[in-house]
Amino acid sequence: MKSSNGEPKGVDYWTKRISEQEMPALCSTVKTLEKLAKDDVSSMTILGRSVMHDNALTSRILRVANSATYNKGINQVTTVSRAAVVLGFDTIRNICITAKLLSSLLENKNLSPGVYQRLLKLMARSFQAAMLARMMLAGHDEEMREEVFIAALLYHLGESAFWSMGGPLANELDKALGGVEDPVAVLSEVREHLGASFSQLTQGIARNWGLGEVLLKSLNNPDDRTPEIRTIFVANKLAQELGETYPDFNELEKRVKQAADMMGIKPEEFKSRAIKCAEATHKLADAYGAKVLVDYLPNTERLSAAEEAQQSGRWREGDLALQLKKLKELTGFAINRTDINQVMQTTLEGMLQGIGVDSCAVLLLSPSRKMLQPRIVLGENSDAIKRDFVIDISESEHLFKQAIELKQAFWVDSPDSARWRMYLDEALRKRLSKTGFLIAPMEVDGKVIGLFFADRGVSGRSFDEDAFGSFTHFTQLANVCFSASVRA
Repeated sequence: MKSSNGEPKGVDYWTKRISEQEMPALCSTVKTLEKLAKDDVSSMTILGRSVMHDNALTSRILRVANSATYNKGINQVTTVSRAAVVLGFDTIRNICITAKLLSSLLENKNLSPGVYQRLLKLMARSFQAAMLARMMLAGHDEEMREEVFIAALLYHLGESAFWSMGGPLANELDKALGGVEDPVAVLSEVREHLGASFSQLTQGIARNWGLGEVLLKSLNNPDDRTPEIRTIFVANKLAQELGETYPDFNELEKRVKQAADMMGIKPEEFKSRAIKCAEATHKLADAYGAKVLVDYLPNTERLSAAEEAQQSGRWREGDLALQLKKLKELTGFAINRTDINQVMQTTLEGMLQGIGVDSCAVLLLSPSRKMLQPRIVLGENSDAIKRDFVIDISESEHLFKQAIELKQAFWVDSPDSARWRMYLDEALRKRLSKTGFLIAPMEVDGKVIGLFFADRGVSGRSFDEDAFGSFTHFTQLANVCFSASVRA
């Protein structure tokens, strides 16, 4: 949104709008809680009364207070006041803020698909970063751990709040940022649209709401070497990289070593703790009533599985005997008119185990035939593909659309190469393996209903002619099965 003279609005405008128009309930709750923190005598009693009228908030607070993260074997608490006595005011205050934040950001149901997905990804990463930061300070007192948790959670509050508003400007910026990876270019686009950076917006909200010095210090001085600021920075970097469809494993190893050194443990031990932390994060998101975030939480299992496999070369290699077994099964399906779902499953199993791909999927066309979305995904990167591979193919030159219209299989050796980049939009290229992928049409009686997809992006291996030939063999036989299954 721009001012009357055509210039983008600045920090003060967005801070005021978010505080007074978009999230007044959250702003009021935070300010009340921060005011109570300065009144040690009556804060416990007033806290219970201040949230009593909000049944949904009270329910979430009690679920979280009784979760495994906070309830260490004590009896179940049934009132907010009792929870504050048992866990301490600072902990309950942060639980209140987190519960209110999650519900406030997620309550706008009128967001465009692109903006909504940006919001969910950002919130999920922030939530995971907060849990990682809390875990990384296991040897410190509970007060510091809670301060760091809330600061890491709110580290991207300005950006989250902006996306949660939705509207034409959010849609316009979402489109402008599609596929843009360079941080400088992203910052430039955000400044052009908002008149301020997301970090500046977070700082404005933090000051207006009185959100504490740790958050402000982490934003203003991210290179500070104090344990709490360093922890927030590293935890956010880890969550960000783990949330990528294809993470940079060198960058991951660098952040893992930093985190392990800070904790005084070996990298392998940190990875093990991070995976357990992720399990706790899933459960806590559910306790907060934010189950929608679970599918978007960063995949910490990549910390161990992918790196170990890369070092030992234990990736699925082509298995000719298994290929023949699966092809024989498909031939039987063509004769016996087997269910389409079974055909898809067997075809993907043949690709995964027989050809030796990292990931493979069935992408089905929407009724409008303008979108592709995952139906079945197998392999190393299945969660990320299910989440990220909703593909807009409305552009006439789009490679995936050409595969459908021409009924032709394609072997793309590098989506960023001069040969292919003009047929793939920037947003999609970011989600695709840099070492290439394979696609082929799914046909039922001559009509294309979707695409088969396969890649080796996690291991970083390339395809060859034999692999492409096997891939097309599987897809062609599957199409025979599909057509047979619908005929009388």
